[in-house]
Amino acid sequence: MSVKHVHVAVGVVWRQGRVLIARRPDHLHQGGLLEFPGGKVEAGESVQQALVRELLEETGVQVALEQLQPLIQVRHDYGDKQVLLDVWQTASSKGEPVGHEGQPVFWLAPEALEDAQFPAANRAIIRALRLSDHLAITGAFSDREALLARVNRLIAERRPAQLLFRAPWLSPQAYKDCAAQLLEVCRLADTKLLLHGDPAPLLVLPAAGIHLPWRVASALSGRPANLAGWLGVSCHSQQELEQAVALGADYVTLGPVAPTASHPGAAPMGWQAFRALAVTAPVPVYALGGLGPADIATARRQGAQGVAGIRGWWPEI
Repeated sequence: MSVKHVHVAVGVVWRQGRVLIARRPDHLHQGGLLEFPGGKVEAGESVQQALVRELLEETGVQVALEQLQPLIQVRHDYGDKQVLLDVWQTASSKGEPVGHEGQPVFWLAPEALEDAQFPAANRAIIRALRLSDHLAITGAFSDREALLARVNRLIAERRPAQLLFRAPWLSPQAYKDCAAQLLEVCRLADTKLLLHGDPAPLLVLPAAGIHLPWRVASALSGRPANLAGWLGVSCHSQQELEQAVALGADYVTLGPVAPTASHPGAAPMGWQAFRALAVTAPVPVYALGGLGPADIATARRQGAQGVAGIRGWWPEI
């Protein structure tokens, strides 16, 4: 029996920090669940054209083709059919939404979107909405005072939404001591701090999540118990991406995309290989390796959530 392939255009329409949500009619497949508006891409349509049409037909909301930006692609296998959710977003739209098919439509903040209220395939979209398009990573530092000074300067100049504290050379206790101080700095700046390393000793700290280096992730068989925040994993290949997804990762980093001084022996994969891997991952993927803030737009066009890196945020390192 041949498997049906369905290409679906999905829209994330932003207004005043909230996104447009619809509730599926009860008589449809997965009726009663919430969803992002959109519909099937018809023959001869681009995904953007399909999305403009579907938004207008379903909700009366008008968006312009040139205002749509790629967010994420999610592939989901329902057994009898395989669905590609091609997700685009816009912060520019006209018209008050109305459920033209009898479905309730309303605006919700990303923080109010709960996995259990959406089809499984939509859950990666929720993560992509909550994550920033950049993940700054701390680099080498001489002592705690230098680290704190650098982070304070970064916060003052760039106001990063997320910061990953990476310092594998520190002892577990020294790392926890530094992390405790960084948590207070980041809390005051509303920057989400992610910790890096073995999750067991780090779960006692009130961080936004934990990022696993591949050496740690490869030894795990499931998501760390009692982890309430984000779970990230460093990946470098298709096999590692699949393992990260199996662990329940909320996002991954993938690279190196370009040559990087922090890993001089690692061969860069380039954008073509990055895209080939990123578009298969059902989780947001950050491009990593030799990249900085100036590369975010390119990364988004190549299927990434955004860019993660060290020297792009701290050129002096």
